[in-house]
Amino acid sequence: MLVIIGYVIVMASVFGGFALNGGHLGSLWQPLELLMIGGAAAGAFFVGNNGKSIKATLKSLPTLLKGSRHTKDLYMEMMSLLFDVLSKVRKEGLMSIEGDIDRPDESPLFSKYPGVLQDHHIVEFMTDYLRLMVSGNMDAFQIENLMDNEIETHHHEGAVPAHCIAKLGDGLPAFGIVAAVMGVVHTMESVGIPPAELGILIAKALVGTFLGILLAYGFVGPLASLLEQKLEESTKMFQCVKVTLLASLNGYAPALAVEFGRKVLYSTERPTFSELEDHIKKSKTK
Repeated sequence: MLVIIGYVIVMASVFGGFALNGGHLGSLWQPLELLMIGGAAAGAFFVGNNGKSIKATLKSLPTLLKGSRHTKDLYMEMMSLLFDVLSKVRKEGLMSIEGDIDRPDESPLFSKYPGVLQDHHIVEFMTDYLRLMVSGNMDAFQIENLMDNEIETHHHEGAVPAHCIAKLGDGLPAFGIVAAVMGVVHTMESVGIPPAELGILIAKALVGTFLGILLAYGFVGPLASLLEQKLEESTKMFQCVKVTLLASLNGYAPALAVEFGRKVLYSTERPTFSELEDHIKKSKTK
């Protein structure tokens, strides 16, 4: 929704200001200029990226129209799940969670938290390292190093769509200049026509530069920034799980281990100690 609101503000400001200054909006409607800029940009996008990058970028575009799913409620749900898992381990031993981590979709423990189950990446991350803990063959230092490498890989993969869109935005002003130059060439071919008609051709040519810059900085560029922000939010969930599990491996009680995880969250979504404690108590009664 914020993306649409932002686009409306951009268009209202630019085109509204032009109209209030006495400009004729009809002169800015140049579909052939848009064809040249958009077509060239799309072609360069396909040339400059492999199949995996293109697929990841196209898949990420619909998520831009949705708000962030990484809310305080989701974090509290995830930390409540971690608390339940670690409490079961503390009471019944590591082997007691083997069935839960092998089939989390069928686990009564995981099914209490549907919001977390919807994110198969975080569920897989959590269960993989719980499985390593069950095996008992790795110490906390080895698991931490492995977690860091996996989080880094996840971050690099998630950054691909943002990088592709940023590159696309960077190229749009240049394609606008290309369209403008084509318009100038057409104008120079028509120097024999009356000055009034010549002025119209020059105006059409300049629209190409205008559109390239507007599309780059008003429409495409901000999308790359938004994707980067969403990536940072998703990475924070992995870091929360990492810190919580490592604290448990180092011998801390479940309540303290979850508190370690709570501390790494952004302040805007981080629940207070009391909020998390109340949520954990409520989850126990379900």
